[in-house]
Amino acid sequence: MTSEELQQLLTPEAQAMLQAHQHDNPTTFALRYSNRHDLPIRALAEQLACRRKAERKLPTLSRHNLLYTTLSLEQASSERTARFKCTFMQGKRCIDLSGGLGIDAIFLAAHFEELLYCERNELLCNVVRHNMVRCGIGNVRLQQGDSLSFLASQPDNAFDWIMVDPARREEGKRSIGLEAASPNVVASQELLLAKAPHICIKASPALEISNLKMLLPALHTILVVSVSGECKEILLLLKRGAEAEHPITKAICLQADNNAVVEIVGTHEQHRSLAESLQCYLYEPDAAIIKARLSGVVAKQEGLEFLNKSVDYLTSNHVVASFAGKVFQVIESVPYKPKEFRKFLDRHAISAASIQRRDFPLSADELRKKFRLREDEKHFLIFTRNRNAEPICIYAERC
Repeated sequence: MTSEELQQLLTPEAQAMLQAHQHDNPTTFALRYSNRHDLPIRALAEQLACRRKAERKLPTLSRHNLLYTTLSLEQASSERTARFKCTFMQGKRCIDLSGGLGIDAIFLAAHFEELLYCERNELLCNVVRHNMVRCGIGNVRLQQGDSLSFLASQPDNAFDWIMVDPARREEGKRSIGLEAASPNVVASQELLLAKAPHICIKASPALEISNLKMLLPALHTILVVSVSGECKEILLLLKRGAEAEHPITKAICLQADNNAVVEIVGTHEQHRSLAESLQCYLYEPDAAIIKARLSGVVAKQEGLEFLNKSVDYLTSNHVVASFAGKVFQVIESVPYKPKEFRKFLDRHAISAASIQRRDFPLSADELRKKFRLREDEKHFLIFTRNRNAEPICIYAERC
């Protein structure tokens, strides 16, 4: 989208076109109306495509007929994770240093008297200005330009919270490290903590969370957030004066379609108690729990044991109904030897299965091709290693 296209999108004619064709296929729409030079057809097709994605990612906000850019929607927080941030971020004044599409700002605005949204991209600022009006939000002030320069111009303690989502794309390349992102929160942490006692840094879900305290001395809490089993965000909470404290790690397991929250808390990796052998049930913790290295905490709480030293598969003879993750009932387990495994598949008449693997030499695609297995959601073949690090396959069904 260009600035000119944005102005055209805001006209009554373009808005009526969007409403009339909201269920059209974007590609078909673009081809059908390619001769309409009085309307921004390319930009309208982009909006139709974005609105489809927004219905899933932003189920409530998408009803307000907001505008999007493709990249900003892709990088934006989901509605579920934005709502979660509101559970611990409140106060008088907040500043979002990397506003993006403004999804976090839209939800956080209800929990602050004033929220400042900063964004370098002028087009995106204008899109968000339109969206704030559509959502009926009046306490968000938009600031276009370099956010750190603006922050430096503010008095100390000007804000209760600073929110920052460092850009992880520079010159077309994608990075996950904090120091390679923009703004560089490692280099600017002294400035951030001078302006607010609380900082929330949204980091890549691929970020390595060990030794973060060395980079960010004021790190107080690490929140690893998943939605419906997929790790979405890592939130690093800095607190002025927390330099001497050991950071707390929390796995936050959210569901996209309800308000259920499972929270697992720990300060370090727990001892792994190994099972003598695979038992009646197999458990795979939620992605947030695994990323936060808190599977040992869950195992201790629920009376589970690890299948081996290297992976986060747990096992027990009792079923944990409320387990945060996947639960399987074991049908059979066999050593993985290709010739014998083919006989095992024939014996059980298995020609289709959902394949999962951890700490196994072959990928799921390689296994599926090697044994000519179709996809199936009822039967599961789980490839891993046993207590003695020997490759095995577990035939199971979801509980």
